[in-house]
Amino acid sequence: MSFDLFEGDSPLILSFPHSGTDIPGDIARGLVSKTQALADTDWYVPRLYGFARDLGVSWVEAKTSRTVIDLNRDPDGHSLYPGQTTTGLCPLESFDGVPLWQKGEGPTGAEIERRKNTHFILYHKAISDQIARVKARHGFAVLYDCHSIRGTVPRLFDGDLPVLNLGTNSGQSCAPDLENRVGGMMARCSYTHAINGRFKGGWITRHYGRPDESVHALQMEIAQHAYMDEAPLCVWHDDRAQGLQNALNDVLETIVDWAARHA
Repeated sequence: MSFDLFEGDSPLILSFPHSGTDIPGDIARGLVSKTQALADTDWYVPRLYGFARDLGVSWVEAKTSRTVIDLNRDPDGHSLYPGQTTTGLCPLESFDGVPLWQKGEGPTGAEIERRKNTHFILYHKAISDQIARVKARHGFAVLYDCHSIRGTVPRLFDGDLPVLNLGTNSGQSCAPDLENRVGGMMARCSYTHAINGRFKGGWITRHYGRPDESVHALQMEIAQHAYMDEAPLCVWHDDRAQGLQNALNDVLETIVDWAARHA
């Protein structure tokens, strides 16, 4: 299985599509460098949210690297941010524009379809199954998509990214009062923040977030320097992470409280 699954009893589901580091050997042989292929990983994000198990959340965590296939991209290959630089379903370049594959080894055609069937479809079936299970129990579900990225990536965005970046597809993927409550909590914490700024939510948020069908979806993108030394070192720091975990706990408790009021 290319993902870990944990079923909780609350309406809240956490998704981790970009924290995996597994690259099958037959695929790894075509890479320029495995180190480069893993540089854009959402490092340590499941560890960052480890406290959330105590809140009764469900948990779907990818083990496969986003270099193999990006579980947060449109499976038909359409850009989520037309006119802006981004990476694709099976990326050919890193965030910095560095080629990931040796000449002639980049995935195309049948290989992309194979990776969809092997990884993408199974991961999203797990999310869909959890949403259905949670809705059957509570009447609604909240999907919270967990991400992190280097705080400065000039090819993708200008300047320094705020530490906390909430995306709700410009207010379309969740109830307005849920966005407002989470945004209010972010404003009260000590970290810089943005709502629907550079990151408005990827395919997961946009695909599953259907508040008119009682499924609410939010994405949280975190600047990695808030809890670790960024690539190439990729070293976790307890002292930085503790304060950020406190803030994220407040965010998730806000969502759980909102859910309790809407049960």
